[in-house]
Amino acid sequence: MSRLTMHEAAPEVYQAWLAAETAIRRGPLDATVRELVKIRVSQINGCLFCIDMHSTEARKLGETERRLWHLNAWRESELFTPAERAALEYAEATTTLGAHGVSDEIWAEVEKNFDDGQRAGLVAVTAQINLWNRIGVPLRLEPLGE
Repeated sequence: MSRLTMHEAAPEVYQAWLAAETAIRRGPLDATVRELVKIRVSQINGCLFCIDMHSTEARKLGETERRLWHLNAWRESELFTPAERAALEYAEATTTLGAHGVSDEIWAEVEKNFDDGQRAGLVAVTAQINLWNRIGVPLRLEPLGE
């Protein structure tokens, strides 16, 4: 059971987060890349609510079950494009954020595969899903169901 209902307890803050989410969705980053990043970051952070939500959204956008199954081991899979790989590598590095942040090598792959607007979208979506995960996990949000 959820510990707190944020949209009721802090409606103004919650609406600001939703406005950011809407802006990210309208941005130039490919919707498939956006959802793959959200799912992968949520896997790392253990946010079941977000994994469920974004897997459902990805399937609505045409994502295949097979690619979703492979996502946790994307490096070993041949099902992901170079751009998706660059985005996933960036998202993982940003989410785990070791002592040296995101390496120049990882960023170079992002630059190679995305224009400035898309890069900004990747940075934004990765930060935003980490925010949502840091709400969902401690508040014990549960998937909404079918």
